[in-house]
Amino acid sequence: MNVVILMGRMVRDPELKYTSGGKAFANFTLAVQKTKDEAEFIDCTVWEKTAETIAEYFRKGNKILVQGRLNVSSYEQNGEKRRMTRVVVNSFEFIENSGNGGGYQQQQTFNNNISNSKSVQNDSFENDNDDMDDDEEFPF
Repeated sequence: MNVVILMGRMVRDPELKYTSGGKAFANFTLAVQKTKDEAEFIDCTVWEKTAETIAEYFRKGNKILVQGRLNVSSYEQNGEKRRMTRVVVNSFEFIENSGNGGGYQQQQTFNNNISNSKSVQNDSFENDNDDMDDDEEFPF
């Protein structure tokens, strides 16, 4: 399972761009607190309406919670093979607004995969394994 959830602050304003086909995307970097005095800087990409929303409402220093997946790509530069790791964001949450003095306040959640998402009916897994054989092997 490839799921990433991060909370951090925007290092700079998100960069909104469009593909040649007109599809919106935005790139941004999050500073995520690692220890009291250290932070990790995580590159993120977001697509379509979610990209436009993030670019419109977030600026450098704003706190955001993102959920997505890790994407690792490789490329060659000057004869050297390089790898790039980034988070492809599916949804996000506003964590604070400018008037709350830096405290936690969830305002709204946005999901890029609204048409493809399935709602969960309940959190119970009882009787959920009717189709699963007891002796089925799992790959992990």
